[in-house]
Amino acid sequence: MGKFFQRCQEDFQCDRCGAMARGSGYTNHCPQCLWSRHVDINPGDRAASCGGLMEPIAIEMKKGNYVILHQCTRCGWQRRNKTAIDDNFEAILAVARS
Repeated sequence: MGKFFQRCQEDFQCDRCGAMARGSGYTNHCPQCLWSRHVDINPGDRAASCGGLMEPIAIEMKKGNYVILHQCTRCGWQRRNKTAIDDNFEAILAVARS
């Protein structure tokens, strides 16, 4: 059985909006549009074969922090992810309003 979390520091270009994202090892979504990719089974393992885009479908609060609920547009799989300090707050509010 693999680790539950593996830090994976990668920079990437968003497949949704084209923005460049600097990875911190904990970055798992675009800081501009909040979309992600279904590449992990457990955070950082890159073991998912789906590769679908993960749409931010809801914003939740957990211990005073915003959490994004992502859903894969290809297979429907869902994952919650913490927001980051450099995330576009207007995008967070837009998802929260939807």
